[in-house]
Amino acid sequence: MSPAGPGDAAAPAPRPARADFGRLPARADFGRLPAAVAVIMDGNGRWAEERGLPRWKGHEVGAESVRAVTRECARLGLGELTLYAFSTENWRRPAEEVGLLMTLLERYLVEERAEIMDNGIVFRAIGELDRLPASVRAEYERTRDMSADNGGMVLRLALSYGGRRELLHAAQQVARLAVERGLEHALALEEDDLRRFLYDPTMRDPDLLIRTAGELRVSNFLLWQASYAELYVTDTAWPDFREAALHAALRAYGARERRFGRVAPEA
Repeated sequence: MSPAGPGDAAAPAPRPARADFGRLPARADFGRLPAAVAVIMDGNGRWAEERGLPRWKGHEVGAESVRAVTRECARLGLGELTLYAFSTENWRRPAEEVGLLMTLLERYLVEERAEIMDNGIVFRAIGELDRLPASVRAEYERTRDMSADNGGMVLRLALSYGGRRELLHAAQQVARLAVERGLEHALALEEDDLRRFLYDPTMRDPDLLIRTAGELRVSNFLLWQASYAELYVTDTAWPDFREAALHAALRAYGARERRFGRVAPEA
């Protein structure tokens, strides 16, 4: 028998308790906050399996974490939030699971428009977006375009994304530049010049990279942009990662000293 799909009746999955919004900390309570945060949202499938639920239920509840974390980052005034939603490697999963993920993604793109607009969020995506189903691309473009003039936080989904593929894309653009303008022009490029060949040249380098579900690897995510990011790994699976877990990550970031290769100043 095929597993139940997002539209089928099923026992509701247990939801993490919502934060008490009357007690949420203010921006000043953290001392120092990152301007840009990136998250590897891991553990959806394992979260569901541990509860005897189909894997898609973990992704469904994980979408609620996306909403909660996005809303809280916007409330705290962070500049950018980039979420690793679907990797190039994820295309290797069983076709049925990939299809369900695309269905959930399309639903998210439609249902979150009001939330995005109410919070003044600018919505973008990076990755090989041409590989997404046409209906998903259409909903993404509609959401992107309607939020383009907002003035708040940038929410960026990494979709069909791989860091090595992004760097290959950039290298191909440099090679094209060498052919069109000459080798000397390409050899004169500096590090910051390469940024304009990445998927989103306007993207800030993340100050903080969060990974959920305990794995200690970056999984081909933002290999260029996250070179100097502070890493924070939590055993909490993504469906359980809500405001309190985000606050813990932000406080850990605030307690770190960022030197970028420099020697710490003497006391």
